[in-house]
Amino acid sequence: MKHPHFQLSAEIARALKMGSPIVALESTVITHGLPQPQNLNLARDMEKQVRNADSIPATVALLDGKIRLGLSDEELVRLSESESTLKVSHRDFATAIVKKVNGGTTVAGTMLAAHMSGIKVFATGGIGGVHKESPFDISTDLKALAETPMIVVCAGAKAILDLPATLEYLETMGVPVVGCQTDEFPAFYSRESGLNVSARLDSPKEIAEFAKAHWSLGLRSAILVTNPVPETDSIPASEMEPFISKASNEAQEKGIHGQALTPFLLSRISELTKGRSLKANLALLLNNARLAGEIAKEMVVRNKEWAI
Repeated sequence: MKHPHFQLSAEIARALKMGSPIVALESTVITHGLPQPQNLNLARDMEKQVRNADSIPATVALLDGKIRLGLSDEELVRLSESESTLKVSHRDFATAIVKKVNGGTTVAGTMLAAHMSGIKVFATGGIGGVHKESPFDISTDLKALAETPMIVVCAGAKAILDLPATLEYLETMGVPVVGCQTDEFPAFYSRESGLNVSARLDSPKEIAEFAKAHWSLGLRSAILVTNPVPETDSIPASEMEPFISKASNEAQEKGIHGQALTPFLLSRISELTKGRSLKANLALLLNNARLAGEIAKEMVVRNKEWAI
């Protein structure tokens, strides 16, 4: 890929040319989601999970105004220690490019960069959605899912959101919500939400076949694959709800909204749960990276059978 604002690592450029399995990884979890040194450790561990599944990790970020796919360990360290990074979604790319700053890409931002580069599989923690605090506060992630043909592996939407409204939006926009070995939409920290997925699939092979069938019809939305947090790290939704409500009320009292809202809520909930929610967050991120690597490997097999 040749584009003046993109810079691919040699490994990613080679993998794209050879048709090797690649998994895109976002970077706001490094720049805005976790404190040091947990952010760097997580970045390394997610890349390791992808490699353990015989796929190649492509962490997406902006460094000095360049959209980067595939970072060296030194660059991961630099990103994790940067004190003035921009949170980059669709509207923010031009700002980061013109100002030549470092930035962490959101779900929507990572999807854009990955799709433009030809990467079909992406692993994240939880997608953004419709906020409880204001039904007009809707994440760009949802629009990106409606418009970008990628497989996005997540643990559902972040539990701080209005999950029924988020699912309604996805249904309206024609985005399949697939449960991996589950009939229920996971609620990030919790395996249960009381809400249904649109389809259940039980293996990476089935997910890859589903995606190919979906796109073969000319449909251009993403496939949202929801992968519940491991049972050993899950926190029941009934336990989480009081903490989420308290954090949400505090955010409203402080007038926190927009891009600052989600980081505040996640940090405050971690404090209220004495770190249990953070432990669950880390576990689900690694779990999603592993599954995404397995799906990417299956997608290579499907690509050899029929091209989309």
